[in-house]
Amino acid sequence: MKKPMTSVPFKGTPEQKAQLDKLIEEYRGKDGAMMPVLQAAQDIYGYLPTEVQHWIAEGLGKPFSEVYGVVTFYSMFLLNPKGEHPVNVCLGTACYVKGSGKIMDKLQDVLGIPAGGITEDLKFSLDATRCLGACGLAPVMTVGDEVYGRLEPSMVEGIIKKYR
Repeated sequence: MKKPMTSVPFKGTPEQKAQLDKLIEEYRGKDGAMMPVLQAAQDIYGYLPTEVQHWIAEGLGKPFSEVYGVVTFYSMFLLNPKGEHPVNVCLGTACYVKGSGKIMDKLQDVLGIPAGGITEDLKFSLDATRCLGACGLAPVMTVGDEVYGRLEPSMVEGIIKKYR
């Protein structure tokens, strides 16, 4: 289950809202409209904040609970914005057996946020992932496109410091 909504204030622009309104109008009344509207809305905003979900529900004539249910069911939809430096920790079997749970704990301490959270300055977001395809380097984490393997908790602070 996904974490609750972020406490980061929503900062949509009038241009984004106009794009969303146009999109909703294009799909209004069509069968199967919700998925393409949600996907496009996430492309517009980068995630699906509560405000956007309400606008989609209203525009498509659906209850908010239905929209929220779809958003929280599919892992491709994001409830929280991603930080400038998204940090992902593999909790797949190979990484977990090699200690990725301790890496996640250390990252939560260093960043001061839970998994699924984002720092107040929007610099870092932290998420758990499943296999990153680098099992031979377990445990593994990524910061943006950079892969860090054979990690020990003592290495985490130094890695994060490079991005501050």
